[in-house]
Formats: sequence, C-alpha cells, structure tokens
Amino acid sequence: MYTQGLDQPAELSTSLDEASLERRFLERVDAEEKIEPKDWMPVRYRNTLIRQISQHAHSEIVGMLPEGNWITRAPTLKRKTILIAKVQDEGGHGAYLYSAAETLGVSREQMIDQLLAGKAKYSSIFNYPTPTWADVGAIGWLVDGAAIMNQLPLCRCSYGPYARAMVRVCREESFHQRQGYDLMLQLARGTPEQKQMAQDALNRWWWPALMMFGPPDADSMHSSDSKRWKIKRLSNDELRQKFVDFTVHQANFLGLTLPDPQLKWNEAQQRHEYGPINWAEFEQVLKGNGPCNAERLAARRKAHADGAWVREAAVAYAAKQSKKRASLAA
Repeated sequence: MYTQGLDQPAELSTSLDEASLERRFLERVDAEEKIEPKDWMPVRYRNTLIRQISQHAHSEIVGMLPEGNWITRAPTLKRKTILIAKVQDEGGHGAYLYSAAETLGVSREQMIDQLLAGKAKYSSIFNYPTPTWADVGAIGWLVDGAAIMNQLPLCRCSYGPYARAMVRVCREESFHQRQGYDLMLQLARGTPEQKQMAQDALNRWWWPALMMFGPPDADSMHSSDSKRWKIKRLSNDELRQKFVDFTVHQANFLGLTLPDPQLKWNEAQQRHEYGPINWAEFEQVLKGNGPCNAERLAARRKAHADGAWVREAAVAYAAKQSKKRASLAA
C-alpha cells in the first residue's frame, strides 16, 4: 500500500503543513473571521502588520508635534482647550496602537528605539511646518480627514486587535476633523486677512495630504498582499480618490480654492480628476530630507530622554509590588 508523504523529507513535510495552515488561514480571512494573537498566521502577514501598526503608532506620536507648539499661542481659551484635548488624544492613539503591535511579538521598546534611531518610518505629512494658526485648522480638516478616510476601513481589518483599536481611534479622529473644519470656517468667514491665511494654509497642506495615502498602486510594494489578507480594504489610489471627491465640496463651501489648476469633474467617470503629485518630494521626505524631519526626531529624542525617570520609577514600583505579592503569598 502506498501512503503519500510517508517517506517525505522533514522539510517537505513542514512545507506541506505550512501550506495547509496558510490555506486554512486564507479561508478564515475570506469568511471575515478575525485573526487573533494566538492564532496561526503567515510570517509575512505578521511582519506586514508589525510594519503597518508600528508606523501608524509612530505617526500618532510624532503627529502631536506640529500642533503641540500652538497650544500656548492659541487665540482663545476655547481653542486652547480643544487643541490640548486633540493632542492628548493623539498620544492615546499611539498607546493603543503600540499595544496592538505588541500582541504580534514585538516590544514597545524595540519599536520606539527604531523610531528614535531614524530606522522606522512615520507619515510624511508630519515633517511639514505650521507657521500660522490656520495650519492647525488645515491639519484638522485635511490631515485628520485623510486619516479618517484611510482608517475607517481598518475597523474591518482581519487582525482583531488592530481592528478593535481603530474603532475608538476613528471616533476621536472624527472630532479632530470637525474642529479643524470649524476653525477654517471661522477664518474663511473672518477678515480678508484671516481668509487669506486660511487659503495659504490650504495651499501648503493640500498636496502633502494627498501623499498621505502612500505611493500609486503601481509602485506600492505591500498593497496586493494587504488587500488579499484584508488588512486593507481599499488601495492607496482608491482612498485618495475618495478623499478628493469628498473634500472638493467642503472647500467650495468654505469659499476656498484647492491649489490644483488641473482639478476638474469627470462626468463620465463620476469623479474628480486631479493634477500630478510630486512623488519625488514624497520620497525625499520619507528619506529624512523634509523641512522638519530633523526637528521632529530631535523633539522625540529629547522627550524620551526627559521621561527616563518616569519609566525607571514605574519599573521600580512594579518590582516592589511584585516582591510584596510574593511575600504575602509565601
């Protein structure tokens, strides 16, 4: 009697087991089941999630900086309170996301060390300056608006901890987008100088906001796998198109002009066509050559160094409590 696989080498047997496990994994993904930390998953799936979630967490933490320097200069107490709440939310988002990434076997210390060493990426958008108060509004409206467009589909991500973290993140980002739009509306309806300040901020942030969705689909290394595994539901270009179509109407209501002379409505395709994006600029910013790359990393390194005593105190307290519990148990 012939038994298939009886005399197979160990490597081939392992390969067949892996193939079977991956087949079952894809069946679960296709059935819209959530993959949980203790479930079997392909190494590439795990590594893709670690890369994406850690970059997302880094972006939330670094994203506190462009607006954070406006907290002391906000024009009213109300605006100051709103901005403090928003920046605090971003720190919380980073904490949720670092926790989600840790379920994949990478430590928070590893991720933060990679960020501080300049080895980890974060969203290119946060390497641009905020020279006026209107930039705070433009970030809320455009940057957080793009974030919501990108992150809402992540609430249905196949990896459970990431999907669940995104539910709360998206709720808070929705508040951020509304406060930014409200700020831009007040400026657009203000004095001619205030409206011009809003227009200038829109001019600065429009193209970087479009770059937030990542490179074109044809140049994206991870899009096909991420969509197959249902980490992402929509491609970079699909998300970017949805953002443009949504934002054009908002800009019209504000009475502001999007800085794209080639922007036009395509009746046949029922979507807006927009001009070419400067991907060379995007690549330069990602490589660390953006207007504020060095400034952002320097701020994070300083904050990390200044907070060393807090981390040391927390570790000492945890050790003390552990020793106390052990003593009581004995």
